Amino acid sequence: MRSRLPSLLTLLSALVAGLAAGPLTPAARAQAPGGPPPKVTVAKPVVRQIVEQDQYTGRFDAIDYVEVRARVTGYLEKINFVDGQTVKKGDVLFVIDRRPYKAALEQAQAALASAKARQSFSQTDLERAQTLSRSGNISEQVTDQRRQASQTAQADVDSAQAALNNAQLNYDFSEVKAPINGRISRRLVTEGNIVSADQTMLTTIVSLDPIYFSYTVDEKAFLKYQNSLGIGMGQTQQGKGVPILISLSGEAKPTRKGTLDFVDNRVDNATGTILLRATVPNADLFIKPGLFGIVAMPATKPFQGVLVPDEAVAANQDKRIVYVVGPENVIQQKDVVLGPKVDGYRVIQSGLKGDETIVVNGLARVRPGAKVTPETVELPPSKT
Repeated sequence: MRSRLPSLLTLLSALVAGLAAGPLTPAARAQAPGGPPPKVTVAKPVVRQIVEQDQYTGRFDAIDYVEVRARVTGYLEKINFVDGQTVKKGDVLFVIDRRPYKAALEQAQAALASAKARQSFSQTDLERAQTLSRSGNISEQVTDQRRQASQTAQADVDSAQAALNNAQLNYDFSEVKAPINGRISRRLVTEGNIVSADQTMLTTIVSLDPIYFSYTVDEKAFLKYQNSLGIGMGQTQQGKGVPILISLSGEAKPTRKGTLDFVDNRVDNATGTILLRATVPNADLFIKPGLFGIVAMPATKPFQGVLVPDEAVAANQDKRIVYVVGPENVIQQKDVVLGPKVDGYRVIQSGLKGDETIVVNGLARVRPGAKVTPETVELPPSKT
């Protein structure tokens, strides 16, 4: 019994030392002497034509915005719309008491008729004087006087006609009509109030279809877009330009298509950014001015890209690496430069050609120079 005691103490010490060292890592277990090579999932990168995209936050704005104001002063008699409804250009929204303006219009019509009667009489009188002047029965001075009277009467007709036109305008302005198609806001004045010409704001109207989406980009990004896409280099027309995609707040994917058709003419000195604006169809009138959105715009021309899943990328201090299965299933480490995500995959800007076999699952069980047992899968063209 005494001879076995040192052996038991040695075994116990070894067990305590093993427990203190902690459990073996997966890689250590995989490379334990006599153990089989660890199983990993491998695949070829997805290689296809892609366009890198950048994202920016912006805001929707109405193309047309009108503050509806009274053009004449008077008693607000009637309101012909429901708050928030869609109106068409020319719809009568408000009616100001028309009776004073109707009376002024009729008075101007009567004044014009009187002026025309005087002008007709003076013209006849002038023609009679001209006939008598040719026979010598009237002096030239009298003829000139009647010519002057005729010209004065014609001027009175023109003045009366201008007064009638002004009275007609005021009468027409007593009906406040919608100047654009769009959605009207709430009424800011109720019936029975006195409104003042060009001062009292009655309501507002905004157009909704199409709608603008505005956002800013920094100087460096703008120069990149100008070189790669040619934006801001020439004349643009609404609806013709670079296609973009927009997602609303809370949406995981873009649901709206638009066209980048305006670039401002200068970079803001204070912020170092420049304004870009897209036109977005809004046939269902779902988007309202003032909403935020995230725009995804192309940053490059189409090119053949190498795409890998994010889980296939590991980190080594400040580097990003991908494990490649080489000859005899030996792991090789490749340093890569990452780009943006496209269709759920990460773009590899440099480090891979696209024909390699990479580890996409089981990175914790591999290390450079070690053998693995690969199980090959095929990556779908898109993860989204």
